[in-house]
Amino acid sequence: MSLEPVRQTSLSDQVVERLRTEIVEGRWPVGERIPPEPELIASLGVARGTLREALRALQYSGMLDIRRGDGTFVSARSEVPGALARSGGTIADVLEARAAIEPQLARLAAERADEHDIARIEAALAHRATVPADRWAEADSAVHEEIARAAHNPILFEIYTALLPQLQDSVQSAITRDGFRRDDPRGHEEVLDAIRRRDTNAAGESAAANLAATERWDAAERAGTP
Repeated sequence: MSLEPVRQTSLSDQVVERLRTEIVEGRWPVGERIPPEPELIASLGVARGTLREALRALQYSGMLDIRRGDGTFVSARSEVPGALARSGGTIADVLEARAAIEPQLARLAAERADEHDIARIEAALAHRATVPADRWAEADSAVHEEIARAAHNPILFEIYTALLPQLQDSVQSAITRDGFRRDDPRGHEEVLDAIRRRDTNAAGESAAANLAATERWDAAERAGTP
């Protein structure tokens, strides 16, 4: 049996791995600005060009957002959001992905959620009820995120939260069209009630019913039928 020789990685690849570790392990939280270039250069012991090459690689992957004149911010804890953003998925594609994940997350939340999880879901729903229309999609996304968090499965949570930007975009597009129901309790209030009652079947069924209704509405919209 023959094996290919191990190749030494480039210095910029090593810097990418060091920076990725800071992000993945949560030392640089999503939404926060990372240390400035001079500090990173001193800490890592690399040239400015090497650092910038690594930063561009992580920007392309979707983990960093480089804002000229403002700094570099963490945009995701993994490369999954960047890959999804480049996938070119349609609203129908996002709905199919949600249908594969959300019912199971709802079932797991009903089984595993503690009092703090339930309180966060309640707070997210209460906040959604108070926001104006132009912020409703963002608030709705926060509700789904809290339900996913309550499932206590870090892998599913990572995959699902990577979908949230596309979910938010699709909802924001949908709420401007006729027939979209912002007050439909399925997938939200009914799921929360099932989580409180520890009813895993009801939680999954409610989440699935909400998505099925949304898929039917989207299909009708695309077909131009009422």
